[in-house]
Amino acid sequence: MADTLTLRRPDDWHVHLRDGALLQAVAPATARQFARAIVMPNLSPPITTVAAARAYRERIHAAAGAGFTPLMTAYLTDDTDPAELERGQAEGVFTACKLYPANATTNAAAGVTDLAKLERVFETLQRIGLPLLIHGEVTDAAVDVFDREEVFIERHLAPLLQRHQGLKVVLEHITTAEAADFVRAGGPRVAATITPHHLHINRNAMFRGGLRPDFYCLPVAKRERHRRALVAAATSGDPTFFLGTDSAPHPRSAKESACGCAGIYNAPFALESYAAVFEQEGALQRLEAFASEHGPRFYGLPLNEGTITLERCDQLVPQRLGEGDLSLVPFHAGELLSWRLA
Repeated sequence: MADTLTLRRPDDWHVHLRDGALLQAVAPATARQFARAIVMPNLSPPITTVAAARAYRERIHAAAGAGFTPLMTAYLTDDTDPAELERGQAEGVFTACKLYPANATTNAAAGVTDLAKLERVFETLQRIGLPLLIHGEVTDAAVDVFDREEVFIERHLAPLLQRHQGLKVVLEHITTAEAADFVRAGGPRVAATITPHHLHINRNAMFRGGLRPDFYCLPVAKRERHRRALVAAATSGDPTFFLGTDSAPHPRSAKESACGCAGIYNAPFALESYAAVFEQEGALQRLEAFASEHGPRFYGLPLNEGTITLERCDQLVPQRLGEGDLSLVPFHAGELLSWRLA
């Protein structure tokens, strides 16, 4: 059994870096492991223009340090101007666009109320080859929260892809067997990111021993059969599935409140978390492709040149990271992980 595992430097194709003091606190954890990251635009106010994305990128550079490349996304609204997206791509600012259904998750109040309002946007994205990243959940109160991903695919995503057959789409942080099956059937223009927490936990984690806000995220974790389907997809070697942590830090006051925020902060030990799953499945040889190759190839970007090394060594994940308003609970808090980033 090998004691080290060397991988081509990976990328994170879905991360929340926040802003201000929280950005300063969390960006180094992502930059330590990943060469590039697709940065979510759901700040308050959201990143909707080229100028705002360029300014945010500079703040990320300052917080993360040299050797890390943030890939910026545009937050779509009902009023998004397609010309702004095209200009952002041409100027090397926008790598993708992000579609949040209105009120689907944190800072999604300005999101899209009706996909029909964005037909000109979708036509432009298809023409210029700019990927559309989707938080795939309906927000209809009549739909059970555990069914919202599956219903979104049926009601909205499948018809969208039928109307725009050249559109490149990433279904973000998938959580269901139905989503994995849909992506497999979608061909090379449809892909999905899979988080470490959705590979490790099912919905029982939120309720084990009491209400556990640190396991609450959106989309929520589903039944065990869905977790197993995601593990099978991630470890299969299928190039339409790739790494996206959806690391989403919130201060303790925001998690432990009358209306706790959705999000799991997994960035500090993300690679070790993925490695644990791949090893358990006897698929460590496929981790490099999932983490370092499938994503860049889908986005049409070069593979990274450098490497990172994981070493087999038990490490105890701290219960807390940071202090005061920046106190964060990492995923796997209090658990032993059998790999460590060298």
